[in-house]
Amino acid sequence: MLIKRRGGAASRPGVSAFTAELTTSAIDRRAFLHKSGIAVGGLAALGSAYPAAIRQVSAAAGSAIDSKVQIKKNICTHCSVGCTVTAEVVNGVWIGQEPSWDSPINRGTHCAKGAAIREIVQGERRLKYPMKLVGGQWQRLTWEQAIGEIGDKLLEFREQYGADSVFWLGSAKFTNEAAYLLRKFAAFWGTNSVDMQARICHSTTVAGVANTWGYGAQTNSYNDIRNAKTMIIMGGNPAEAHPISMQHILAGKELNRANLIVIDPRFTRTAAHATEYVAMRPGTDIPIIWGLLWHIFENGWEDKEFIQKRVYGMDEVRKEVARWTPEEVERVCGIPREKMRRIAEMFAKQRPSTLIWAMGQTQHTVGTANVRASCIALLATGNVGSPGTGANIFRGHTNVQGATDVGLDCTTLPLYYGLVEGAWRHWARVWEVDYDWLQSRFDEVPPKAGRKGRDRKGSMETPGLTSTRWFDAVLLPEDQIDQRSPLKALVAMGHGGNTVTRMPEAVKGVESLDLLVVVDPHPTSFASMSDRADNTYLLPACTSLEMDGSRTASNRSLQWGEQIVKPIFESKTDYEILYLLAQKLGFAEQLFKNIHVEGTVPSAEDLLREINRGGWSTGYCGQSPERLKAHMKNQGKFDLLTLRAPKDDPDVGGDYYGLPWPCWGKPEIRHPGTHILYNTNLHVKEGGSTFRARFGVERNGETLLAEDSFSAGSDLTDGYPEITMSVLKKLGWDGDLTPEEWEIITSIGGSEVDTVSWATDLSGGIQRVCLDHGVMPYGNGKARANAWNLPDPVPVHREPIYTPRPDLVGDYPTRPDERQFRLPNLGFSVQRAAVEASIAKDFPIILTSGRIVEYEGGGEETRSNRWLAELQQEMFVEINSADASERGITDGAWVWVLGVENGAKTKVKALVTDRVGRGVAFMPYHFAGWYEGDDLRHRYPPGADPIVLGESLNTLTTYGYDPVTNMHEGKATLCQIRAA
Repeated sequence: MLIKRRGGAASRPGVSAFTAELTTSAIDRRAFLHKSGIAVGGLAALGSAYPAAIRQVSAAAGSAIDSKVQIKKNICTHCSVGCTVTAEVVNGVWIGQEPSWDSPINRGTHCAKGAAIREIVQGERRLKYPMKLVGGQWQRLTWEQAIGEIGDKLLEFREQYGADSVFWLGSAKFTNEAAYLLRKFAAFWGTNSVDMQARICHSTTVAGVANTWGYGAQTNSYNDIRNAKTMIIMGGNPAEAHPISMQHILAGKELNRANLIVIDPRFTRTAAHATEYVAMRPGTDIPIIWGLLWHIFENGWEDKEFIQKRVYGMDEVRKEVARWTPEEVERVCGIPREKMRRIAEMFAKQRPSTLIWAMGQTQHTVGTANVRASCIALLATGNVGSPGTGANIFRGHTNVQGATDVGLDCTTLPLYYGLVEGAWRHWARVWEVDYDWLQSRFDEVPPKAGRKGRDRKGSMETPGLTSTRWFDAVLLPEDQIDQRSPLKALVAMGHGGNTVTRMPEAVKGVESLDLLVVVDPHPTSFASMSDRADNTYLLPACTSLEMDGSRTASNRSLQWGEQIVKPIFESKTDYEILYLLAQKLGFAEQLFKNIHVEGTVPSAEDLLREINRGGWSTGYCGQSPERLKAHMKNQGKFDLLTLRAPKDDPDVGGDYYGLPWPCWGKPEIRHPGTHILYNTNLHVKEGGSTFRARFGVERNGETLLAEDSFSAGSDLTDGYPEITMSVLKKLGWDGDLTPEEWEIITSIGGSEVDTVSWATDLSGGIQRVCLDHGVMPYGNGKARANAWNLPDPVPVHREPIYTPRPDLVGDYPTRPDERQFRLPNLGFSVQRAAVEASIAKDFPIILTSGRIVEYEGGGEETRSNRWLAELQQEMFVEINSADASERGITDGAWVWVLGVENGAKTKVKALVTDRVGRGVAFMPYHFAGWYEGDDLRHRYPPGADPIVLGESLNTLTTYGYDPVTNMHEGKATLCQIRAA
């Protein structure tokens, strides 16, 4: 993993030497695949190459490659670090691969998944052509037949049941452009029921972080972690989940002599590198963070000046923290006083300090509150807005950050504009369609059985269904579902069916759908998890390595990936599939009004330019395709630590790598991007920024604007609100606008031109003028320790729905039953029933979950990769040696893991280990293809079944949803384990 770079040169023969070894007759891509077989290659020569390299050994006898070698760069699809993949292509054949020595992110390294990535393009387990299920048998279709039949059914459902009867499930592995296009597609269809994997990994991060200081994203970067003196990883295992990120973490630890504290229920591979490991009970994040702050406040270690100038509501946090004495923390969490005090002192004094987390913090019924508590700890110690500090949030899939940003979410329009009328009118202007026409596409919802009705405008402004609970909208009584009709159809693009909790209900939901459409390079578990016999379609999408487009890594940097090879077999790009569907459904002309379509393939560059035209609120306006392509061509010019290029460079001078958002103004302004958010030590033209003033200017007589704190070189030397035309006029800066900018602003605002803001000004003039005066367009506010708009304004501990400590439920109950996202959330009733039934006695083991290094996500793609499948061939459960001994379980034996709901059970192998504490079990979430002991391989289309199958962890995971986002409870439920 830590590979020393030697002068930037690869330690193996060059491409010319490789191709010279082959024989003399030319071979094209199609012939190569036919003669050598798509199984040839991969990691075949790994042993004779440098680490993490992929090299094709030979071609078919009597053939050679004598054409020019093309070098193409794309982005690894397996996590959010953003590693560059450098491909060598001859005659359309991907013949070799390097892990991109010049990339400042991966620096010539790959993890196992990255090293094996060529196989996901050339793998024989891919879905090769459109198919449908007829009488339980898979039949081949043409694309024309498939689009025609699917389109006819969708139009029929729309007419009979309304637009909300169809749920559009997208993907965090989409490019930015594809994610944006699906969100736009859903808007033109007339629904907000469009979602993707961010719901189940970091929706609580986005909500928690955005409601603290303004934007819901990582504040610093993987590279910047090298600057930290104290790192706390709580709720993450980057050594397995984000392996290349560990080179930056370990560089900080070893070269900077930093403290590395890992707080986790398991002694993970990350914990093995820690200077201090803390075992925690799953579901007690808030007590631990408040326990640390108790010591910090008690000893006066907080950053008082930072709090006074830049934070609102910390006194209310102090009151809650005061409850979490060392004795109470030990009672609830089991962590001794001295250990808590030692870590608190390191975090507060040995600065800069950073908090790092992933899904260990987010996948809880209190996920948003967990995240908010982490942010508050950073604020209390002044660890935000400078190198080595901040919330370093490791997201999951390639583009889960970008897909969230561009609006593939049931609660927002692109770039977090929300669903209010002003946001819709903004995007209607960008799309050049009539707002009233868009509104007409939405359903009217009649009142029924006590349910309130909605007009079309109300539907347009109401969040849709979530990926965590779509099946409840199929199965619940109609009067409990707040839309015109229950869900009838699901279109799943790039999303597995085994990724959400309560799999037994999800199976019933799949079986009850009138139509299921799976669009993916692989059939996914949606194709195998139920007894469906008809009305199921599989459409082969290509991977993002076979298409152009940008991706946004966790650190907010955008990278342009170029098409390495054309889509293999009969697969198509996401862009083309959505174009064909829109054409069939009758709105392709409006959807692609300003996007060039070559034949039936829309332009990725034009899609990004449209994002730029509308993405003012988040600073997605400056990253043009041309600028991003220049960064990929000049990767070696960017500094490893600062991610900045030299200012005098003619191509990328002064830019931060990937133009991390916000990148203000039009591309020609050449804003460098923002490496570290909320850094007031830099001018805004250099990537400096303040906390966002998005929550008003005053509350309860207290200012919400920063006090005596401002970005370097600002003409305003105190806090200030968001900049509108009204504010611009009061400052006397309206005269700085050009006539062309004035014309556009006037056309937007009309008689209410003063209301046009930095986020709705399509001219970019307001942002340009703000930058010239050194001020942030979004204002200069205080971060909020008290987020009064959330269910728990100051985070409070709430026991998991299925807690092993029912004695604590009286003190720390979950929230009352409520309604969110069109459905009832009955968490309180479920928790009460579990306590009354003494569930914890019969199911005494806490079940938690996470990643393993070999696989990713739902696993269909990586378990279909022969090189990865060899590394981990069976699903397993980690069980403590004492728990195993009590149950007569030996290492490697088959066991039943029993769940608390639905009589759920899974048959897996036992991994007996003290990595997990007594009373805790761990299972990875990448497996599918078995269900409660039954092998379902026969349900996959022949030849498209993954190499490795196994039980899904989510057969066992249970009820429980975060009230802000409907994030599921994936990290803290109960189970029992017995020998099989």
